[in-house]
Amino acid sequence: MTLAHTMHGSDFVLIDGVVCETEYLRVPDEFTVPDDVVLEATSGDTEFAFTRADFDEARDMGDGVYRLASGRLLRFLTSATLH
Repeated sequence: MTLAHTMHGSDFVLIDGVVCETEYLRVPDEFTVPDDVVLEATSGDTEFAFTRADFDEARDMGDGVYRLASGRLLRFLTSATLH
């Protein structure tokens, strides 16, 4: 599974162990440039923003966890719907 596939449709992102709500998400594609914001997330009063450049060297750590070049660990999560 690729990072782009993992990001698609996520409602939450775990950033260094902190659950954050996804406010804005754009899966990088051939039209995004390094300075384009692809993820904005919040946890309480804390806001996070990541550009495509932040994701360029992301390494798959397994189990849906990715390490960015900055060292941050991210895991994208989707809400479960129970019927």
